[in-house]
Amino acid sequence: MGDSQRIPTVGPFRAEQLKEGDRYELASGHAIYCAPAGGRHGGANATGALVLGSDPKVTEVGVDVGYSALPDELRAPDVSVGNVPNAPGWVAGVPPLAVEYADTGTNESDLKNKIEALHQHGTRWIWVVRLHGERVVQVHEAGAAMRTARKGELLEAPGVLANPVPVEALFEREAALDTTLRNLLQRRGIPSLERALGDARQEGREEGREEGREEGELRALRRSVTDLCDVLGIDSTSERSAQIEASDRASIIALIAAIKRDRAWPGRE
Repeated sequence: MGDSQRIPTVGPFRAEQLKEGDRYELASGHAIYCAPAGGRHGGANATGALVLGSDPKVTEVGVDVGYSALPDELRAPDVSVGNVPNAPGWVAGVPPLAVEYADTGTNESDLKNKIEALHQHGTRWIWVVRLHGERVVQVHEAGAAMRTARKGELLEAPGVLANPVPVEALFEREAALDTTLRNLLQRRGIPSLERALGDARQEGREEGREEGREEGELRALRRSVTDLCDVLGIDSTSERSAQIEASDRASIIALIAAIKRDRAWPGRE
């Protein structure tokens, strides 16, 4: 967010006078310039949207969505969860959960006013992720005092999110990917990857009563690779299927570990 003191305001404006792509928000009809995001800020926006959008309860998530709760108001949180209709134009109202990423160029006065405006019109939670200095999340919940959450703590938004969000998942890629994987598995009815692998081993043991324990477990593990690739959107090719079928137990377990770590098929085509 840029320094609004450097931007002349000629108002009052109305939200309908702005179009998508204009780098302005409106506060009581006055324009607030929003500068392009830097690399750290822009990357964090994508990370937050990935984590929150994958939550099993979330059906709508957006980045830089413009909300107009009043004709002379227009606010665009970095990440919005809920109330993101698949339609053109500004969105009426506000999202129930909003995330703002604050970096070196953030205008603190503009940010404070934005938080107050979103709360005033119905946003329940606003998480301000501090990217400069100590990485923390400032939790602004309607009707409660602001609190600061640090790495190792969890963020919750009951009614909006099904799962708690580790603070570091909003700005650290590996934590974000781990959290996203958990969410995607749960969307498929699988509580966790560990549970899926445990079920596969149990299935293998049960099959083993008829066809031999080792062979039964191997078949179940092979199916786990296929299921994991499906959840992560990894393409299934004839070469990969052949590799799975030709692999022994140790190789399959190593393959599962590699896919879990990289979120991709190991190696190059």
